[in-house]
Amino acid sequence: HSEQQGRMLCAPHVWPDLGGRRVFGTMGILTLVLWSCSGQPASLPWDLPAISSLEHQGGLVFIHTESSLYSLPCSPIEMEVVDPTYRWVQDRAAPRLFSVTKEGHLLLQHFQAGDSGKYSCTISYMKHGVPVSQTFHYSIFGYHVLGGLDIVLLFHSKLCEDKWTKRFLWSLQDKLRQLEIEQRCKLQLTPTFCFPSLNNPSDEFIIQVHLEVSPFGPHWDEHCNSQDVQTVTDCYHKTVRHNLGQVQLAFTRFFKEHKSFHVTEADSPSINFTNKFVGFLKTKQCGGGYGQTKQLQRCLDCCIVCPPGTFSPPKNSQCSPCPVGTYSLTYGVVFCTPCKDGMITRVPGAGSMTDCVKNERTKQAVSIMHKIPVLLLIILPALLAINFLFILSSCYWFYQEYQVSSPRASEMTGSTTRMETVTSFFRIPRQGPQAGPDAGPASDTSQMDTSASQGGDEEHTHGAPSPAVTSNLATVTDETTPVLTLEDRKDTF
Repeated sequence: HSEQQGRMLCAPHVWPDLGGRRVFGTMGILTLVLWSCSGQPASLPWDLPAISSLEHQGGLVFIHTESSLYSLPCSPIEMEVVDPTYRWVQDRAAPRLFSVTKEGHLLLQHFQAGDSGKYSCTISYMKHGVPVSQTFHYSIFGYHVLGGLDIVLLFHSKLCEDKWTKRFLWSLQDKLRQLEIEQRCKLQLTPTFCFPSLNNPSDEFIIQVHLEVSPFGPHWDEHCNSQDVQTVTDCYHKTVRHNLGQVQLAFTRFFKEHKSFHVTEADSPSINFTNKFVGFLKTKQCGGGYGQTKQLQRCLDCCIVCPPGTFSPPKNSQCSPCPVGTYSLTYGVVFCTPCKDGMITRVPGAGSMTDCVKNERTKQAVSIMHKIPVLLLIILPALLAINFLFILSSCYWFYQEYQVSSPRASEMTGSTTRMETVTSFFRIPRQGPQAGPDAGPASDTSQMDTSASQGGDEEHTHGAPSPAVTSNLATVTDETTPVLTLEDRKDTF
């Protein structure tokens, strides 16, 4: 095989076409010719690729919601190749089944928001006996023009119970299904309200029904077949206006013909729901999962599908980044998905589940909780030892204080008790120095009480009676009652 390859390389007219990507150097060519013509296996200082592969960016592609049929060619330019093969790939975990024509065109029917994403098509063929492949990458976005209809219906009934209301709504939707098919629209029933009638609040109730009408039903755009963006967008706007007008006429005619709806149940009388009002309101709001991002330059008021990492609730005209702690994986998300197990995202706008990471605060708290038992085993014995030593030192200190203070306290207490006993037993009156010789009995008594009180304080303080009292006590005997006279007090002082 190597010898044949060397002989082929010696012939100058069979050099492989490498697409102009590489140019052999002069030394490399001479080395290759010398080795191959000598009959030895040919080798290159570098490896030749087995397949020449080229990558191209096909650009942005916008496809309207519920398009009847959209055909996307593999290559944006005409290529003159022999027996090509085509392979389409989408970058999603569970790619949808593709319909591909023999010319390599990707066919998309009833396009939905979730069909948006990154697509790539690889065209493979042989050129001068060498396999060649070219890959074209596309970013496909769904969009829709503005337009919708809100319908408010009021029905009168004798009952306002959930059981009967649900049966009535099921019957209403069943009869409107045929109208939905005929008008090529979509109907969505929003929450229903029931409240008493103003005319007869006790016996009559009003059931309010709210219907949202989308003009983008199956085959709604069958008259718009152009592939030109500007032409087809103008056609979409005209079709939406026309279809919404037809829907309004059809509903008005329908409720003129169907004024009452009878709901029956076994062993129960039928309940009538009579239509009293039909109201229409044209709206221009983006659908859920769409926002006015102005990516489509030829239709600036169109609503573009929200990419991963963003969301848009119903009747919201902007795509907002997913808040911290949430993410969105696909296109056209109405609400973002929260991270599991208390995980969070570092920044808003996460577009993958891998963006969810453990909360650092949670990790720290868990780490601390795991370390607490070890810390307790280390710290608890030390705390117990410190507490035990503190208790022992407190007991010792209290004992020492008690031993030192006990003799003094007992001596003072005993002295005070003896003096109070003697004073009370002998009833020794003491007179303060304020008493004069002319003081009367009442004045004398009060002065003695005051002196006694003062004398008691002095005895408690000094631990012994005053010299005046001691001299008087020396003459007292058991047979006589000690009485102090004015002369005695004068002698004393």
